[in-house]
Amino acid sequence: METFVIVLLSVLVLFVLIIIIRSVRLVRQAEVQVVERLGRYSRTLGPGLHVLIPFIDRVRQVTDLREQVWDYPPQSVITKDNVPTQLDTVIYFFITDPVKAVYEIQNLPEAILKLSMTAIRNMVGNMELDQLLASREQVNQRLRVIVDEATDPWGVKVNRIELKTIAPPAEIVEAMTKQMKAERDKRASILEAEGIKQSQILKSEGERQSKILQAEGEAKAWETVWIAKSAALKMYLEAIKAGATDDKVLAIKYLETLGEMAKGDSNKVFIPYEATGFLSSLGSIKELFKDKK
Repeated sequence: METFVIVLLSVLVLFVLIIIIRSVRLVRQAEVQVVERLGRYSRTLGPGLHVLIPFIDRVRQVTDLREQVWDYPPQSVITKDNVPTQLDTVIYFFITDPVKAVYEIQNLPEAILKLSMTAIRNMVGNMELDQLLASREQVNQRLRVIVDEATDPWGVKVNRIELKTIAPPAEIVEAMTKQMKAERDKRASILEAEGIKQSQILKSEGERQSKILQAEGEAKAWETVWIAKSAALKMYLEAIKAGATDDKVLAIKYLETLGEMAKGDSNKVFIPYEATGFLSSLGSIKELFKDKK
């Protein structure tokens, strides 16, 4: 009899301990627990120690409030130009309302996956492959807005959606590689031709400027020489006039001077206006030489 009582007391003590353990709930930081009482939502337990009513209160779900990352398996989509493509999507989100996340949606990860892939297919179906590859950041932003608005009734805040991988078929990748190489070769040829053209233009311009400067220098030099000779001739004529030399002697000296001037490189001789009066006596030069004979 005593043994039966001891066993019964042991069972009662163990039962009480189990009830106490089940009644005490320890919630960790960044977590919450949704509690139901007799099958209905009762309250949400925050971080700390809590006591529940045994057999009446029950924890429905433990929810992590930290930002979560879900990497979904690659999904097949078709672009506007009928190119089948595999998209690997990563979603960053956190739960803002644990009650809605528990009661408003049955399977939250699956719902977010289906919603995001539907949005991706609708968007990619209106874009060509080149446009999709070139505007990945814009696609990420638009997807985030669409999915965030749709998941708001579920108590979910979507921070980012990233298209981690865009994988076209191998033959498309090969064709794009050849096209890219052809474009680079074309740009290289254009740049080389532009460089040669610019070099020739600069060379021609340099030669033209060199010839212009050379011609201007030669013209300036001849101008200086003829100004000096004209001044010397003027002084010489004035000296002859001051010595009262007759016109015949003056004409002879003038012709000698012109002969010296004609020995220059130029085939043109400029006669000063003051010396034209002496040319009238040239008709008598012949008689002067006859007298000397």
